[in-house]
Amino acid sequence: MPAFRRRKGNLPRLVPELDDAPLGQVRRRVETAWSRGSLDTAVMALMANVIDDAGEDWDRKAHRLSVLAQSAGRSLPGIWRQHRPEHHGALLLHAWSDLIQARQQGAVVDLGITRETCLQAAALIPADPTPWTLQLAVLRLERRPSTELSAIWREIKARDPWNREAHLQALGYLSPDECGSSAMVLDLLDGVRSAMPSDAPAAGLELTAFVHSHQRAVAGGGLSAVGAGEIWRRPDAARALDHAAHYWTSPGFLTHAAALADLNLLAYALLKSSRTAEAGTVLRATSGVATPWPWNLEGEPLERYAHYHGRYASEDPDAKRGGRRR
Repeated sequence: MPAFRRRKGNLPRLVPELDDAPLGQVRRRVETAWSRGSLDTAVMALMANVIDDAGEDWDRKAHRLSVLAQSAGRSLPGIWRQHRPEHHGALLLHAWSDLIQARQQGAVVDLGITRETCLQAAALIPADPTPWTLQLAVLRLERRPSTELSAIWREIKARDPWNREAHLQALGYLSPDECGSSAMVLDLLDGVRSAMPSDAPAAGLELTAFVHSHQRAVAGGGLSAVGAGEIWRRPDAARALDHAAHYWTSPGFLTHAAALADLNLLAYALLKSSRTAEAGTVLRATSGVATPWPWNLEGEPLERYAHYHGRYASEDPDAKRGGRRR
């Protein structure tokens, strides 16, 4: 029987790299460099290597860039770019850092320059969808009309049809909170539901949309908040939960870089739909790795994750019966 609380490796923790150990080693070095306000050549080499080592796994490359951009602050990406102006990783990290900075209240970022940086990176590695994904993120921030989305979306889909980051950016852009509507979100989901492989990096797109809908209902207060749970009783939501709960925890089924983030998402959705036994199974599959979202929707994320894990996942009910479900 698993002893979750006694195994140090399974203690609840927030680690941005999830289970990407090489990325975690570089992240810690980058955070040390950020704290002292300087970037030496050894750390720059580590950043270049961990990005280059992703190869043509564009999903993992985007994950690594995202984590490094969050850890490097505002100045370090600029320093690296000055030293390696022709390195695609340095350009993309600088552009991603711009996007993070632009989301901060009161920040002043020239997104036109960010767009130019993305075009430079795209010219260096034409097969990489990441520069186009970041251009989509720029469209979101600028609240540009949807007519500008189509051309960028075609560039992304031609390079990596099921890129996780790109699909999440598109979902955000098309949401009623930003540049779209609920109908546009449904169109996106309808367009990918039948064609997307069930183990694709973007497999969590539909559940992400349902959680956002649940969040909007709760935030609306009144009758909207009271009825928020009805979202999970809709046939399409129930089907998505059934499929994910059945397949996602199977060994080797989800292999993309942010698989643990999607398992956190699934556990949260199962809890909200009162499917606590299945949520416990999924929480065990996360190996104690929590993600800020969606747990931060109801408080401090690590505390909420640990609460639910301790309540529903500290023991494996199948172990008590002498076996594990297959």
